[in-house]
Amino acid sequence: MFMRKFLFLLTGFFSFGYSFGQNPDDVVKNAWFIPNGTARSNSIAGATGALGGDISAAYTNPAGLGFYKTKEAVISPGFLTNNNQSDFRGTAASNIKKSAFQLGATGVVVGGKIDQQNHSTAFSISVNQLASYNNKIHYKGLNDYSSYSEQYLEQLAANNADTNAAANNYPFGSSLAYFTYLIDYTTDSSGNVNGYQSLVPLSPAIMQQYDETDGGGLYEVSVGFASNAKDKIYLGGSINIPLSFYEQNITYQESDVSSDEHNNFSYSTLTQDHTLNGAGINGRFGIIYRPQNSLRLGLAFHTPSFMSYTDKLNATMTTNTEDYAGIQTAKSSDFTNAASEVKYNEITPYKIIASAAYVFKEVENVKLQKGFISADVEYVNHRGSRFTQQSGDGPNDPSVDDYYHSLNDIIKSYYKGAFDFRLGGELKFSPLAIRFGGAYYGSPYDDKTLKANRMMIAGGLGYRNHGMFVDLTVSETFNNDVSFPYRLTDKANTFATLKNKRTNVLLTFGIKF
Repeated sequence: MFMRKFLFLLTGFFSFGYSFGQNPDDVVKNAWFIPNGTARSNSIAGATGALGGDISAAYTNPAGLGFYKTKEAVISPGFLTNNNQSDFRGTAASNIKKSAFQLGATGVVVGGKIDQQNHSTAFSISVNQLASYNNKIHYKGLNDYSSYSEQYLEQLAANNADTNAAANNYPFGSSLAYFTYLIDYTTDSSGNVNGYQSLVPLSPAIMQQYDETDGGGLYEVSVGFASNAKDKIYLGGSINIPLSFYEQNITYQESDVSSDEHNNFSYSTLTQDHTLNGAGINGRFGIIYRPQNSLRLGLAFHTPSFMSYTDKLNATMTTNTEDYAGIQTAKSSDFTNAASEVKYNEITPYKIIASAAYVFKEVENVKLQKGFISADVEYVNHRGSRFTQQSGDGPNDPSVDDYYHSLNDIIKSYYKGAFDFRLGGELKFSPLAIRFGGAYYGSPYDDKTLKANRMMIAGGLGYRNHGMFVDLTVSETFNNDVSFPYRLTDKANTFATLKNKRTNVLLTFGIKF
């Protein structure tokens, strides 16, 4: 029932000649990831909600900035590699790699006492690449069950489209297939058009191949503030400006694997070049309470991000139907009603984080501390994401408002709230420290057949002496996800299972002054 509603929404969406892009799959891009920070925070898997004393507290629990009573500047360059495996209809692929540079939490914290009763304040300004979108996906396999051409037939049927509509109204969908003869109209005995057909033969099978290359990242500029009351209660908040830069290039191909050179189908290739850039604002607020010197308890709330996006898409389809129509190519830019740019808004999920940390031999002089153990439990309301159209100079289009209303209903059905868990610790042998950590991020999908989760293990070393510190961390993230090359309403949808291993090497340099 849900999948049928999902596809009805998408086919209706493509009836807007100027629209494309937003669908329920976009929700996880800005909400389901293991966030980046400094090398110290990454080495304990980001379990810093109650710990404090690190500039990355602005991105988890800003109250942790209240532990600062000196000034500090840090920079965190990093490098990551992706290694992917996929399985599509029984065909496995591996060793699919993509690497990229990235930037961890970088900035300045200014802290200091304001009276003689251990009251102090701290201020920070920083930038952090929370998530990297750099990745590469590849899978292929034989399919005798369905073809991507069928989604275009469903699109035309759902809109009761005549041949003029088929040729003009769907510049990012069915019109490309119609112009290249991937699909064509059928007639009755009197020569009247009575429907549409696909020219893709499913017997014995077709080879389907999907390739996707992604780039960009989610960055955030943060201004944080915290207060410390007698080293017992720490209050903090941060105002943040998320900046999202996303590039996606997809090539999808279906090809005939039979030896028949006259069955009216050789291959069809669809390419899509997609860029999505956005900016927004959010807030984080938190408290840390120390009931005793060694124990720290934290609670933080992350408001949704209010994002505005500019979405650009270009699509090209080339189909070879051999004796039927030969090789034909159509581009979305060929259609006068195909606006290649759409603007819209997104509200991302809120988060709640409960944290606890225990510091061994807790003393004010951190050089005498022997280590700590820290844990976070995080709830993310994935089903709370929402999309709306941007307001322009004139009134909003009611038909687009209806689309977004339906899309948001789908999101509530497709996603669920999820719990994430982080645990980390440190052993100190001044001036050296050894750190370790692990994290588990639960599936955001309500459908239990979509086996998805993210796990992280990390370890690192730290050196602190004479107001200078260097931290090095290596973390491994294991991501299980799924990818649908296309979706149909009248058949079970085929999908690939994806396994991604991401290695992140992060180095943080810092100086106190």
